[in-house]
Amino acid sequence: MSSTFTKVFDTPVFKGKISFPTGLYIGGEFVKGEKGTTIDVINPTNGELITKVDEALDADIDKAVKAAQKAFDTTWGLNASGAQRAALLNKLGLLMDKYHDELAAIEALDNGKTFGWAKGTDTAFAIQTIKYYAGWADKISGQVIETDENKLCYTRHEPMGVVGQIVPWNFPLLLLSWKIGPALATGNCIVLKPSEFTPLTAIRMCSIIEEAGFPKGVVNIVTGYGPTAGAALSSHMNVEKIAFTGSTLVGRKVMEAASKSNLKAVTLELGGKSPSIIYDDCDLEQAVNWASHGIFWNHGQACCAGSRIFVQAGIYDEFLARFVARAKNIKVGDPFAEDIDQGPQVSQQQYDRIMSYIASGKEQGATGYFIQPTVFTGTTPDMKIVQEEIFGPVGVVIKFTDQDDVIKQANDTIYGLASSVFTQDINRALETAHKLKAGTAWINCHNQLHANVPFGGFKQSGIGRELGEYALHNYTNTKAVHVNLGHKM
Repeated sequence: MSSTFTKVFDTPVFKGKISFPTGLYIGGEFVKGEKGTTIDVINPTNGELITKVDEALDADIDKAVKAAQKAFDTTWGLNASGAQRAALLNKLGLLMDKYHDELAAIEALDNGKTFGWAKGTDTAFAIQTIKYYAGWADKISGQVIETDENKLCYTRHEPMGVVGQIVPWNFPLLLLSWKIGPALATGNCIVLKPSEFTPLTAIRMCSIIEEAGFPKGVVNIVTGYGPTAGAALSSHMNVEKIAFTGSTLVGRKVMEAASKSNLKAVTLELGGKSPSIIYDDCDLEQAVNWASHGIFWNHGQACCAGSRIFVQAGIYDEFLARFVARAKNIKVGDPFAEDIDQGPQVSQQQYDRIMSYIASGKEQGATGYFIQPTVFTGTTPDMKIVQEEIFGPVGVVIKFTDQDDVIKQANDTIYGLASSVFTQDINRALETAHKLKAGTAWINCHNQLHANVPFGGFKQSGIGRELGEYALHNYTNTKAVHVNLGHKM
């Protein structure tokens, strides 16, 4: 029998008690891992142990896949109507509403983001996403295709079966909802691995999913490390599709494992080095505010962070002065304290990684666990801090004069996840947005996401799309059915 994690919160922003099992959730039961090993979950605010969770290894992944396949064959998949799936997803969304503050508190404790952001953005958006896909569940349909009068042809969009999903540590609950929403709406069964750094909201969701009434085995959540549990899931011969969000480096390994096993379908939402282009005719105050949000939101730990900020020469000095002043006013501290904007980075490993990039920027001539927002100027295009994803509150501000040249600079990256443009000239805004090689182009804003709008990357930022109707296409197989009504041989 698995252990239980219990904690009493008595903070200025949240007071309450939480308690839930910390085992692997397989076939509707919390169980220990095959080897009985555990993973330490560390509080990023103070480096202390929060709790231990059970570790999944190869045999545990195999058990989870078998449980998911059993559910698909008996109670889910083609055995559950769209109306049934919709009702359960809607119930899940309502229960997440009920536990809204608790989920936000667990997220802030585990990840280090402030309780306010966890409640107002992560948890709220996760709930919206589940409810959005509840609305799609009974609308998964094909087409009738005319051929001739002696034949009926139509298509069916059928669930794939067992799908594997791997989510990262920067938005643990939110990205879980992005993954399970479309997969469940289309009738698939799931084996999901959360990050070993931030597994707690995913584990808490197991009991909520059970309370919503989902049949046993439809959703299985297994905590483990990438090189073991993640690799086993990516290479499992009975997993029909793998969805991964994380770094481009690991995304390559997931894709390789999928290709070397059963050629399972793959969707990847990977890294970014997103440009923000700020023209001299912009609303300067708004451009400063949005650019700050673009890079410093979620401690800079966002794949779509606007980490390369291109500012036209005519406003460069004024923009930089205001931008730096705003960065200095960001309050860094305890995520459960009042009036705090930014908590700690998620782990010692991530802290060290970001600090190494800051050191690299200084060594190459740029000027400029709790990391203060950092701004570099005087960079060159070949610098690591300009080319590589830092995934922290570190931005570079680059002066430009010519529109064509800045678009060329903005596109000079292996990534293509997101971008933003700031100008009051709508023609210039659209022209620039259309020329940027990125899956998302924001105009006069940044980091604006919606459950019904697709999100994903060009180039090495990924394959496929999250959110919206587009995400449903990742989780169905299209079957063409030919019915002979009169042709004779």
